[in-house]
Amino acid sequence: MPTSIPVQRLRRIAVALTTTLVLSSSAWAISEAQFQPAYAQFIQATQGNEAAIEKSAEAFMALLAQEPVNPVLMAYAGAATSMKALTTMLPWKKMRYSEDGMAMLDKALAMLTAAHNAPLQHEIPAALEVRFVACNTFLAVPGFMNRGARGTKLLNDVLANPLLASAPLSFRGDVWMKAAEVAAKDKRTAEARKYLDEVIKANAPQAQAARAQLQALAS
Repeated sequence: MPTSIPVQRLRRIAVALTTTLVLSSSAWAISEAQFQPAYAQFIQATQGNEAAIEKSAEAFMALLAQEPVNPVLMAYAGAATSMKALTTMLPWKKMRYSEDGMAMLDKALAMLTAAHNAPLQHEIPAALEVRFVACNTFLAVPGFMNRGARGTKLLNDVLANPLLASAPLSFRGDVWMKAAEVAAKDKRTAEARKYLDEVIKANAPQAQAARAQLQALAS
């Protein structure tokens, strides 16, 4: 008759498998030397550089072709594709870019597993980075696309995740600033101040911007 496997042994096997998955995902991750140029273009695109939008989308699609199971690359490719809606006046192209980009973001979110609690790129836990990239895009698209509620939920998920406490300070600052922006927009002024205070207290890179926003809320 078959014998049952002891619970302790099952737990050890589960831990070993999880560790293997994490190590495998890290080993296959696109290098920082490859990732950073595409990321730099993406940041320029979010700051209003229209020419950088197309370059960012192309760069992340090229990286994704090399590693199609990387949810971080999928998320950035989706976000950049959605931003391409800003580069055309044609309504059908705007919709196509937005829908294609959000489909990629949905896929990136669906790809997340426990193994993605580890960083894949630039020391940020992949589970947090993918959710935050998706949140920013969902909150930015027009209301008729019905993504706002999910964007807010993803933001709250990131804020509540214990992994956030050990994420890089610059990332935490971005999350707190976004939370403050959403709270202020919803007239939750006290909550907005709380997140801005977190940025300042931690002396995050966004501290100066947080002080300016606090002054704006007080006026």
